[in-house]
Amino acid sequence: MDDILIKNVLLFNKKANVLIRGKRFCSVSAPADAQARQVIDGEGMAILPPFYNTHCHAAMTLLRGYADDMPLHKWLTEYIWPFEQKLTAADIREGSRLAVREMIKTGTVFFSDMYFDIEETAAVVQEYGMRAALGVTFMESHSKSQQQDKLNQLRNWVDPTGGRITLTVAPHAIYTVGADMLQLCSRTARDLGLKLHIHVSETSKEVEDCRREHGTTPVRYLDKLGVLGPEVVAAHAVHIDEEEADILAARGVTLAHCPCSNLKLASGTFPYKRALAAGCHVTLGTDGVSSNNNLDMREEMKFAALLAKGASGDPQTMPAHEALDIATRNGSEAFGIDAGVIAEGKLADAILIRLDVESMQPLHHLISNWVYAADSGIVDTVICDGRILMQNREFTKA
Repeated sequence: MDDILIKNVLLFNKKANVLIRGKRFCSVSAPADAQARQVIDGEGMAILPPFYNTHCHAAMTLLRGYADDMPLHKWLTEYIWPFEQKLTAADIREGSRLAVREMIKTGTVFFSDMYFDIEETAAVVQEYGMRAALGVTFMESHSKSQQQDKLNQLRNWVDPTGGRITLTVAPHAIYTVGADMLQLCSRTARDLGLKLHIHVSETSKEVEDCRREHGTTPVRYLDKLGVLGPEVVAAHAVHIDEEEADILAARGVTLAHCPCSNLKLASGTFPYKRALAAGCHVTLGTDGVSSNNNLDMREEMKFAALLAKGASGDPQTMPAHEALDIATRNGSEAFGIDAGVIAEGKLADAILIRLDVESMQPLHHLISNWVYAADSGIVDTVICDGRILMQNREFTKA
């Protein structure tokens, strides 16, 4: 791993020389002649934290455009699940490769995944140098031997990257995982010190079915089972009331907001102001490509901000700097990654974006332009864990 000096780059609205030594930012005000093996000319660019995608299904890039414009449960049961049953391990590796390349190109350095054959996705993450939390997915449809294999995989996992890949326990949802398995997953996550990643209250149908079967709502049901805790990442959480928001906040649950997917599937509108008022920790995810239909977190960030404003009727809801924090700092914090900000001592995750493009001019406000005006094509360089993954929009694989 080489030291990197980024010269004359815009940081906090001032030109700076940013020095990376090893995996961390050594200085954000280094002298121009600081010694480094790699020097990047940052003239005409700004340095920003990269994106941390807290909910996706990477290999579902293979289903992009396959089944659009239909309700979630029909989409899942009649199209997505039958297609997925035909996927091989080799397919999943190629789908993951497409996803990883797309994410790096759009400024993402971390994703929390929920899928199958995680060894295939792990191999691609290792190849391209990203970070990932890979979900070992549990569903009742899996055989007892498959479930035991998954438990063994969680217990015996060795990260091939030495710190960039972790596993999560990923019971799919309350409508595909029974109470006993949910509690087993919860115990396993806590015993092993892992995150538990689950879909929660994504649609009104899920809530209605839960009321009919369990006499309560999904959040209350999971809380009654003892599943909710600070290790839980709850994807979507669209249909939650004030009491449920309070429960989620009190239990320290992380919410992974997926605005584009929720809009496209007409699942509903995430109650951002309610979650914020309760003190919930909100992060941002793209969901899978089959329901988004891309992995562009910059686009997701803009949609999140606009949706929050539209739903609240208040243009001050989720201002640009807050949207950026949700897409960057909040995601890194949720997964215990000491990054998400450009600051001395932090892990060196960063992107360089071009300022010499029409959508970034005039530069009245850098963050406002990045959130509301730009597109991810202006991402020039991506750095993760102190290593350049992309420069001049060309991959630099190890």
